Amino acid sequence: MDSLITAAAQALATGDLLGALNRVALRDDPPALALRGIAMAQLGDLERAKILLKRAGRGFGAKEPVARARCVVAEAEIALVSRDLGWPAGRLEAAQATLDAHGDRPNAAHARNLAARRLLLIGRLDDAARMLDGIDAHLLPPTTRATYELTVAGIAIRRLRTETARTALARAGAAAREAGIPSLTVEVEGMAQALDTPAARLIADGEERPLLLDEVEALFASDALVVDACRNVVRAAGTVIPLATRPVLFALARTLAEAWPGDVSRSALIARAFGGREADESHRARLRVEIGRLRAALTGLAEVGATERGFALNPVRAQGVAVLAPPFDDRNWAMLALLADGETWSSSALAIALGVSARTVQRSLEALAAAGRVRPLGRGRARRWTIPSMPGFPTALLLPGPPPGS
Repeated sequence: MDSLITAAAQALATGDLLGALNRVALRDDPPALALRGIAMAQLGDLERAKILLKRAGRGFGAKEPVARARCVVAEAEIALVSRDLGWPAGRLEAAQATLDAHGDRPNAAHARNLAARRLLLIGRLDDAARMLDGIDAHLLPPTTRATYELTVAGIAIRRLRTETARTALARAGAAAREAGIPSLTVEVEGMAQALDTPAARLIADGEERPLLLDEVEALFASDALVVDACRNVVRAAGTVIPLATRPVLFALARTLAEAWPGDVSRSALIARAFGGREADESHRARLRVEIGRLRAALTGLAEVGATERGFALNPVRAQGVAVLAPPFDDRNWAMLALLADGETWSSSALAIALGVSARTVQRSLEALAAAGRVRPLGRGRARRWTIPSMPGFPTALLLPGPPPGS
């Protein structure tokens, strides 16, 4: 490798993007194209970066598998940043295997970290953690070590293991300072702020108050029966009852939990669960059926008793009842939580992350755009969506998560 390529690579490693470009801007050989592509990606010109990296990958011959694999890893990173979740993950896996086989441990670790970050985005926490297994962080260069620790912290935050997250973020911050890259330090500090910002609301005993993530962790570990409106589950004593696919039952459970230890009238339950303004006999009959289903779903955790005017929730073993709600009530919070990461998302990527149809996502985006909640960028297939800045809005409890109870 010639001196200009070496100097450009060193400039990139220290975050001197313009210095790197100055050294290779007029060259069209594959190594220069690859370095220019990486620099353009870090400057935010992702489309130009993708073109340069594809040209570089084609330019490297069959006798240069490591260089070609590195280009694939760089392409995968651009796909992740641009939230192109449909980018073929198999290419990254093959590139990682090539790098491992040729002893390029730092870049192989970076490839595994990118795969883990993609899995984290779509809520596959166990798979993301397994992807990081076998990486010895002490052997990584500072930049790669910082991004690895950020992924570890992200998994811990989503699992509500706040002490583990704080420890990983401390290591990430130290690695970022060692690398001397300001943008990386800012990313670490931004994730750390999520731990010290209210993440949800606690509704109990007729009162509401904000909760930090560590307080949510303590709530889940307590002896309370928790109706979790962030994940649409009911939790108590380590048992999790998923109700995300049974919205009527969850609406009834939440309404009863918010009124505990009091009861809720039949008309109020009908209005909350069915949207009926006036309760007629058909509504009351349906309510009896759904209350029976709720009793069966909550067996062992709580009983739903009839009262003179309606129904009341009675926990079996728990010492109290609480509702954990999103920071603000909005049925589109899962989508808003994804958009709040500051990146631009396509509707297809949102559909993959949320596990719903693209048409469902598109309808929600159009409604949010009409209300000024989201902003479209571009047209046609190139259209991306973003959200106006929402300072202090952590998303861990609202993002796609692992299966309940895992």
